[in-house]
Formats: sequence, structure tokens, C-alpha cells
Amino acid sequence: MAKEMITGSDALWRSLIEEKVETVFGYPGGQIMPVFDRLCDYTDRINHILVRHEQGAVHAAQGYARVKGAPGVVLVTSGPGATNVITGVADAMVDSTPLVVITGQVPCGSLGTDAFQETDVIGLTAPITKWNYQIRRPEEVAWAIARAFYIARTGRPGPVVLDLTKDAQVGEVDFVYEPCRFIRSYVPKPHPSEQAINRAVQLLDAAERPMVVFGQGITISHAEAQLQAFLEKGDIPAGATLLGLSALPTGHPLLKGMVGMHGNVAPNIMTNSCDVLVAVGMRFDDRVTGVVERYAPQAKIIHIDIDKSELGKIIRPEIAICGDAREVLEALTEKMAPRIHKGWSDGFVECQVAEQEKVIEPEVHPKDPLIRMGEVVDRVSRATDGQAVIVTDVGQNQMMAARYSSFRSPRSFLSSGGLGTMGFGLPAAIGAKVAAPDRTVCLFVGDGGIQMTLQEFGTIMQDGIGVKMILLNNNWLGNVRQWQELFFGERYSQTRMLNPDYRMIAAAYGIRSAVVQDRADLEPALKEMLSDDAPFLLDVHVQENGMVMPMVPPGRGIDEIMLTDKTWYK
Repeated sequence: MAKEMITGSDALWRSLIEEKVETVFGYPGGQIMPVFDRLCDYTDRINHILVRHEQGAVHAAQGYARVKGAPGVVLVTSGPGATNVITGVADAMVDSTPLVVITGQVPCGSLGTDAFQETDVIGLTAPITKWNYQIRRPEEVAWAIARAFYIARTGRPGPVVLDLTKDAQVGEVDFVYEPCRFIRSYVPKPHPSEQAINRAVQLLDAAERPMVVFGQGITISHAEAQLQAFLEKGDIPAGATLLGLSALPTGHPLLKGMVGMHGNVAPNIMTNSCDVLVAVGMRFDDRVTGVVERYAPQAKIIHIDIDKSELGKIIRPEIAICGDAREVLEALTEKMAPRIHKGWSDGFVECQVAEQEKVIEPEVHPKDPLIRMGEVVDRVSRATDGQAVIVTDVGQNQMMAARYSSFRSPRSFLSSGGLGTMGFGLPAAIGAKVAAPDRTVCLFVGDGGIQMTLQEFGTIMQDGIGVKMILLNNNWLGNVRQWQELFFGERYSQTRMLNPDYRMIAAAYGIRSAVVQDRADLEPALKEMLSDDAPFLLDVHVQENGMVMPMVPPGRGIDEIMLTDKTWYK
């Protein structure tokens, strides 16, 4: 049989099609031009989204991956094209987001010569990827793509970078594609210890005050139903990390809120009162624990994670179970006895009442004319009936969106967690909408973060991507300002923002918009924004000196909580 000789560039596109890739986010340039040239023959099978900056491509791919549950794909050129994706790759690594990032590279003969737009992509990305590889021959293209997708999506997901030299793009190869299903020494799904599971069941059956803290590992594992069944059989109250939000529906009686620095009072306080703490699919981030020595010192801790390196890294558990969250929860639920912990669950109510009175009510239903961030989030959540995909940038907008949004479906909350990347929100919302065109996607963003990736209005314009952008505009870098007020003697160094007319900018890109300065105008503006599926910018002028409360200040235990700038929870 005659061989089918094709270029490495063709092999790349065919390999992506074999991996069922539907969308690629990218930006062309000199050292990736052969690949973009061959794209012309594959546009009927792959949708390419032309972003306005490579950082936008990688954040959009993150948003796409988190909603779709499949690797996001990025295609950029060498040199500055490659270095511009570094922030997003690092963000994806910390937040366990599956990406396959393909960068162009100079010809092999020019490697190491400081050729035009040459950068050591492999050296730069080695610490922030699950795997990276430089493809130097066309024969390696299909093999590398198969391996990249397998590594990116299995086990604890994460980013993979492939550096594609010009030689590999233009050389010819007899194309054969074989999916990767095994890599020696790589065990993406470890089998959980039966002994550890049995010990955990014994602890749970004897517990009087059990509690669960769950993270994004639940979503990654598609273990939402298993988590709910586990909690309900054991009558165990639970708190979500920031990235764990939406794994359980808002309003479930056992979901007590979000944990962490700006989390809800009840799960934070009760963490330091429980006798058994089950941590599943979370990594004990410092924003969750506060001072480690004061985090649940009274509790026997069961830590469940697919990544063995996380077990005992921050908190030493009584029982460590290395395994997939779905499998482990199923095993625990099957073996443990049904329980009722009425007195324990009732203990959360006192905390909830105090937070409702001191924090939530003043934020959502303020008495003065100034619009609050929390009230805007609450109104949006009600207007979308908790069905929207909520995307945030980083800062006060992020915490307010997390605290006051409601969720009915999984994969409905996207945020930059571990890296805290300002500028993440706008392109991530674009990716989320591309992944779920039939869902409403609402972005909450501050006036600082939106200006970091504002150029992606052009991507929205070109592809008609119907993102609903809610700008919580307070003329400050609000989160830094809050810290300056509380901990730096009100010395507001470089946090005051002189902002442009965002409505004029939106108009230049053909995006409809509205400006809200009075509370009476908020409801009509929301109705206009949600009246169709077109992109929309809602610029809401909110209280300038607003604060995100409650707050566990730095250097404090998780149960040392400020309710206001002058009031502590007691």
C-alpha cells in the first residue's frame, strides 16, 4: 500500500482531530506560519479563535477546559509568543487545568544561536508543566500530540507544552496516529489502599463531629454525585474551597458555605471544632488554612487526593488515601454506617445567624444609596436563577462573586485560584462561552483586572462571543486598598485608578453596554443585558471603600475572623 506522505504541519492538525479537538485558541507568527498555512484545509473540522494577545489565548483555553472537562489547546509562535503564555501555563499548573500549548520554534540548525525570536521554551516551562517536549522531526509530531493529551487530562490534570521546530513543521512524514494509553512509570490513577479506606471508615463511624472540606478535585473527578451521597449517608456538614464551588448545589442543607480567608463564618469556625475532618480533592492552600499550626488541631484528618505529593505536604493527616476522589468516596459510602449528627449540625446555625446579620444583610440590602458589590452579584444570580457560568477576575470582585453567587449545576464557577492572576477573567469567560454556547456566561471583573486583558474585546467582536461582563467599578485596586486600610495604616500607595470611559471603549468594539450609578437603574440594566445572547458590558459604579468581609487576617488562625473592620466574631 502506498504511503501517505504529509508535512509535519498537516500531521499536527490531523493529530488534533484524532484527539477530537474542536477549538484552538491562538495567534500566528513567523515560526509557526507553516502550521497556520495548513489550517486553511481544516477549518471545517477545527474552529480557531484568533485572540488579541497570547496571554488571552491561554486563559481562554483554561476557561474552555474547565467548562468542557477536556484539554484546552493553544497555538502560538516562538519568542515573545511563547513567553506571553507563561503566566497562563503557570496558572493552569497550580489550578490543575488540562492544556496542550504548542509553540513555534526556530529551525534546529539555529537552536542556541540567539536567532530572531528564539527562546528556550523547554527551560522556561519545565517547572510549570506536567511535561514538555521539543519536537525536532516530523516523525515525532503524532507521537508527541498523543502523549501530550494523555498526560494533560489524566491523573491530576495540568498543562503540557510542545515546542515545534520549523524542521518538524515543513518536513514530510508517513502519517499514522496511535492514541496514548500507557506511559511506563506514570500511574495517573493510583489504586486506593483498602487498609486506609477501612481505617477511614472506622474513624467516620466513631465520629461525633465530622466535617468535609472539598475542592476542585471533586469537579475534575466528576464526583459530584458521589460527594452528595457520601455527605447524606453520614449526615456530614461540608465546606467548599474557592475552586470547589458549584460541585454541590447552593442550598443543599449539608453545604455550609465556602472556607478560607473570605469564606463563611460557620465552616471556618467549625473546622476548629470538628473531631474528624475529611479533606477531599483540595491541597490545604494557605488561604484555606490560615496559620497551619492553628488549623483543626483537635481533629483527626483524612486526606484524599490523587496526587501523592499533596498528602502530608502542608497538613499531616491521620489517614492519607491516594486515589481518585470518585472511587474513594464510593468505597467510603458503601462501607460506612448511616449516621445522624443533629446536635453537631445545629452548631453551625449560630455562626450563620451572626454572619447574616453583621455581613450579608448590609452587603446585599444596604440602607444607604451606595451600590455594593455583593448586592450586584446577588441580583445577577437571582436574575439568572443560579444557572449561569460565573467567571471572575482576581480581587474583591472574585471574592464577592464567590460569596454571593448561587449554583445549580457543576462546572459553573471559574476563577484563578492558586496563582491569583489579574487579567484571567475576560479571556477565561470567552473560553467558557465557546465551550458552552447554550449557557449564560457572566464575568465579574474589577477596573484593574479588565484593563490587563481589555484587548480581548476584539476577540469578542470578531467571533460574536456573547459574554455578559459585569464591571464592578470602584476606581481602586480594591483588594490591595483593603489591605492598605487594614494593615498598612491607610497609606494608599499606587492603588487609586483613573479609569477610561468603558462605554466608549465597548462601543468602539460594537459591544452594547450600560452604565449604572443609581440603584434604581440596576434592575432595568440587568434585564437589558440578559435579554439576548449578545455580548454586553455592564459598568456598575460601586462603593469605593467597600471591603470583603468576613476576613481571616494574615498571621491568624482560621477561627479568628473579622466581621467588619472593627468587629471580630466571638
